[in-house]
Amino acid sequence: MFTFTGILIKEEQGYSSLCIELDVASVGDRPEEAKAMLLEAATLHLEGAFEDGLPYLRPVPTEADPRHTAPDTVIEVFRFKVDVAVHAHA
Repeated sequence: MFTFTGILIKEEQGYSSLCIELDVASVGDRPEEAKAMLLEAATLHLEGAFEDGLPYLRPVPTEADPRHTAPDTVIEVFRFKVDVAVHAHA
């Protein structure tokens, strides 16, 4: 089980969400949809990284973090958990 930080951002049309530890983002028409899509995107990113033996953490650079670059657009900072099953093959 992994715990990550998500940022919900109000866009001109709809909402976006960003995981700052993974540099994975998603969008939605409603806040709940953007958050749910971020969970799915983070899960797929982790599964792919594990399967390919690649590093999974890719932190967003400070200069690209919306909390610093556009704080007035940040609606919510939240924590979310991703449960990924890892299968080992010899």
